[in-house]
Amino acid sequence: MMNNNKLTVSLAAAASLAAFAPHAAATNGDHMVGLSAIQNGMAGAVVAAPQEATTVLVNPAGMAELAIKDVRFDLGVGLFNPPRQINGFDSDSELYMMPTGAVALRVNDKLTLGMGLGGISGMGVDFPDTMVAPGNQSLVTTKQFFKVSPGFAYRVNDSVSIGATVNLNYQSLALSGFSPGGRFDLPQNQVFGWGVTAGLIWKLSPALQLGAAWSSKQNMSAFEWNTPTTPTSTGGKITLDMDAPQAFTIGLAWKPMPGLLIEGDIKRIGYSDVLGTVAFARPAGYAGAVPAAMPFGWSNQTIYALGIQKDIGDKMQVRVGFNYGKSPIGPEDVNANLGSLAVVEKHLSLGISRKFSDKVMGSISYIHAFNNSVTSNVAPFNTIELKQNLVNMQVSYQF
Repeated sequence: MMNNNKLTVSLAAAASLAAFAPHAAATNGDHMVGLSAIQNGMAGAVVAAPQEATTVLVNPAGMAELAIKDVRFDLGVGLFNPPRQINGFDSDSELYMMPTGAVALRVNDKLTLGMGLGGISGMGVDFPDTMVAPGNQSLVTTKQFFKVSPGFAYRVNDSVSIGATVNLNYQSLALSGFSPGGRFDLPQNQVFGWGVTAGLIWKLSPALQLGAAWSSKQNMSAFEWNTPTTPTSTGGKITLDMDAPQAFTIGLAWKPMPGLLIEGDIKRIGYSDVLGTVAFARPAGYAGAVPAAMPFGWSNQTIYALGIQKDIGDKMQVRVGFNYGKSPIGPEDVNANLGSLAVVEKHLSLGISRKFSDKVMGSISYIHAFNNSVTSNVAPFNTIELKQNLVNMQVSYQF
């Protein structure tokens, strides 16, 4: 029984779909709801009617629709609070800061170039050496995923715009936990990779606008750790290949009257392709503590987002939104995901923007992800629990 419990914790520790501490935010699974105060104020419903330069990270076609003459800069910073628990025990490290930035440069009436950078996914844990789960051992995971995306948008005609980016990705990972072979500690390591994103904006009428975006699976290099030879195990190189999932979003924006915007988006994230079972490649003869595989069992996630924006005079906008996505971690997978806890489902957002001049605007948003818990339906009957709070501030300049 003890060996089974230790194996559960080791697999959970390895399930480090965990937090990019400087770049975490309110999440669907381990993906961000939005990447700026404006996007978060709309609860992530921004694919059809983008309003600022960080659209390059979500739907690059949106850069062609920005009301700019030459350039727009958007810089933001967020404070993230994600209280997490296993069986009622709290994780440490519950306040993070993350920046995001983007620029869009209007080349001519048809072509806009841009670049954005920011954290895309992650959420980690740091449980002390206490009975957070059967076994009485500490549990630490940290994962970071960050991308820099240069790209373009092209206005095909008055109704259609297209765009694309190349995503230059950075990912880091650290794992600590127990297995039947004993304690293992895989220190922070980093890899690089790439992928692409493509998008479309289609104006169906003066009041209706369709948006769509696709992000490919992000192909990452394999993590590598060198392990020593011990009396019971051959040492050598251990590797782990962990890509980021493909995602597709479609949305419809409606402007029923001047100064009012309503958008609804549906997003599909293909978690099962990259976070079903992830295997370690281990040296021949290896009998150490690092497990052979991590059966995360994540399901694909469908996300529904609704955002409403209302102009208040000619200098202020207010926003409210709601975002829902069923947890990709089900009861059958809880014991393999003690290092992730990515189970929040319902998000409520509020936001406001204020123009300080014709060129400068400030925005602030707040997202609350309501508490959600999932209990294992197989022994040991662990419960993982999470809620989130995010405040994001943004400064915009356009000319």
